Amino acid sequence: MRLVFMGTPEFALPSLRALVEGGYNIVGVYTRPDRLAGRGRALTPPAVKTAALDYGLPVFQPPGLRRPEAVEELASLKPDVIVVCAFGVILRQPVLDTPAKGVLNVHPSLLPRHRGASPIAAAILAGDEQTGVTIMLLDPGMDTGPILSQRAVPVSPQDTSGSLGGRLAEVGAELLLEVLPRWLADEIEPQPQDDSLATYSSLLSKEDGEIDWNLPAIDIWRRVRAFNPWPGAFTTMEGQILHIWEAWPLSVGGAEEPGTVLSLSAEQRQTLPPEVDEKETLAVQTGEGLLAILRLQRAGRRSLTAAEFVRGQRDLFGRRLGP
Repeated sequence: MRLVFMGTPEFALPSLRALVEGGYNIVGVYTRPDRLAGRGRALTPPAVKTAALDYGLPVFQPPGLRRPEAVEELASLKPDVIVVCAFGVILRQPVLDTPAKGVLNVHPSLLPRHRGASPIAAAILAGDEQTGVTIMLLDPGMDTGPILSQRAVPVSPQDTSGSLGGRLAEVGAELLLEVLPRWLADEIEPQPQDDSLATYSSLLSKEDGEIDWNLPAIDIWRRVRAFNPWPGAFTTMEGQILHIWEAWPLSVGGAEEPGTVLSLSAEQRQTLPPEVDEKETLAVQTGEGLLAILRLQRAGRRSLTAAEFVRGQRDLFGRRLGP
């Protein structure tokens, strides 16, 4: 049985590792081209490329898979099945038709909920108490193919896209190893999705991270978590970028203008999560309630706890954040 794997970021690494350790005959690994990254703009390979080379696997990095020559190259590998995990390329019908056993996709949501490019962030933004992983057969649509298996994963109030994504990646790899042999043995009947229940997530941009302090505190809190680690939730203070990395919503609030920096009372601090033991915590008035700020970072500086940040600022309370 000949298998081709397609993936790009760190999220795909557990699935690739599972296939290697499972003894599958991986005849090719497809990933995106190297990109310029970091302050030095150095050419940086995708995480999957680095891992595949460490495993001694052949790596392919075409700019896309639409050109006939790219499809022909893939076909020359004679794959029986293709496994996709966060590849970042929409596969057209000629690619889908290449392997006899189809193209399986590891998608980090409970489809048909959160189809699209940013399902992990979408689950946090929606306030979902659980999300999960779906192993599906790809078709030409946007995550519309039939489902082979699913597994639910709880969403913690402390979860960020980074922490939740890490768990989903591991669960996806485990589920893939359970589903793949059964699929290859014709033991699974694909189940169509209910399109009436579908929701969609869009590709995130850097601008999505800008905080609108007129929103309720709970909505901003979800954005802080959903946009961690990227693009990061941010505001401005005296015209400079200020990233908010950790926060907690409080239902209490005053009459101050949204964006006003306030000091939390001892009683208000008692409503924070038990793991927050800072003596000094700042908050920001929102459109509804207060947002306690637990960790933040000025542009070009290191990340600080609220207590550290307060000690380094004069006349902080009463200032307004944002434009």
